[in-house]
Amino acid sequence: MARMFDIAPLDATFGAVVTGVKVTRIDDATWRDLHAAWLEYALLIFPGQFLSRAEQIAFAKRFGPLEFEMAPISNVKADGTIRIEADNDDVVKVLKGNMGWHADSTYMPVQAKGAVFSAEVVPGEGGRTGWADMRAAYDALDAARRVRVESLTAYHSLYYSQAKLGHQPKRGSDYSGYGFHDGPVPRRPLVKVHPETGRKSLLIGRHAHNIPGMDVAESTQFLESLVDFACQPPRIYHHQWTAGDAVVWDNRCLLHRATPWDMTKPRVMWHSRIAGDPVSEASLG
Repeated sequence: MARMFDIAPLDATFGAVVTGVKVTRIDDATWRDLHAAWLEYALLIFPGQFLSRAEQIAFAKRFGPLEFEMAPISNVKADGTIRIEADNDDVVKVLKGNMGWHADSTYMPVQAKGAVFSAEVVPGEGGRTGWADMRAAYDALDAARRVRVESLTAYHSLYYSQAKLGHQPKRGSDYSGYGFHDGPVPRRPLVKVHPETGRKSLLIGRHAHNIPGMDVAESTQFLESLVDFACQPPRIYHHQWTAGDAVVWDNRCLLHRATPWDMTKPRVMWHSRIAGDPVSEASLG
């Protein structure tokens, strides 16, 4: 049976633009085809969806339970004014941190499965979102490096990644504090096996640090070199947003990042995070 939507692969090792479907009105057969496409392409882009908050949450729940239903990724306060970095604003500092390549919730006990992300207000230029294919990055490693990474693990921490920018979160700020939690720092393998496709990918990014068995300098250099190698064409794609766009990505095999824009201009995005399976996405401790 023919698919009930059109799909156009990106000029990259992953990702596709999906048209001819409204994600709020899909039957079970269309859902199965969409889910299969998601597992294949890892990133699906849906132009012109204009999802309401409830519609986005409902679509995200098609992929499984949510880690959280909805959070604004925005430099606009509830009263409509723009956040100012000079005010030592924690929200702005986390927005800037997100401009480094990362996977979501690797700093939590259970890594996220994926996310639905939509655009409400976008700046005239800048503010793109990038993704990077860690499946293709793993495949591109030379044999010696592949053998080496297979045996390594790293710790993941939002405190660590934000501290690299000189950011120490303040208690009682407008930022929710999500990710700045007490307790054990999760340790994860550098090579992840996708629980549904079986494909291997690199699990790296800005939250990863302190590989056991290496000193701090060697670990930092090794992890940074992996990101530099992995996040190169044809393994990357940066999306220029139009208001109304929605995407869903697989956090188990992609990294992503924000990109700069004139932060005196408003940018309002909405993020629904899909919870990881507590078995396959659990940390090593």
